[in-house]
Amino acid sequence: MFTAKELAFLRELTRNKVPFMVVGLSAAALQGAPMVTQDVDLWFRNIAHPGIRKALNKLGGTLVPPIELNPPMFAGEHVECFDIVLTVHGVGSFDQEIKTAVVAPLGGFSVHVLPLERIIASKKFLNREKDRMALPALKAAAKARRANEARRKQGA
Repeated sequence: MFTAKELAFLRELTRNKVPFMVVGLSAAALQGAPMVTQDVDLWFRNIAHPGIRKALNKLGGTLVPPIELNPPMFAGEHVECFDIVLTVHGVGSFDQEIKTAVVAPLGGFSVHVLPLERIIASKKFLNREKDRMALPALKAAAKARRANEARRKQGA
């Protein structure tokens, strides 16, 4: 799902103890939903965390500050697919949502991921056409994930 360069950035964020979550359709795909997206949405507790700049510096990336109506963004070869999310609509605060985040392993390290049920809540809240189109697959993936967890608990 991620290139080696993209994994390097996520690994550096984790090494630098940056509080973040993968959200959106990339988060859904990490939980088994059959979703395709061109970008990876990262929700940070604090975009000014010094570990973000350290990770960017190590990989030759930079943080472009917000300009007028444009939000902050990353620039550079290793980070071009990552979008900075400042707010996830329809769910709680970052600190509330991180408590129930799914931990997704990514080959030697792991990242926090917004749970499918919370992604669904956000998509319902936004109610854009693209969100409504994604809901059936997200709901089916959430149902399958719950069934797998129930089977796992029965076998334990």
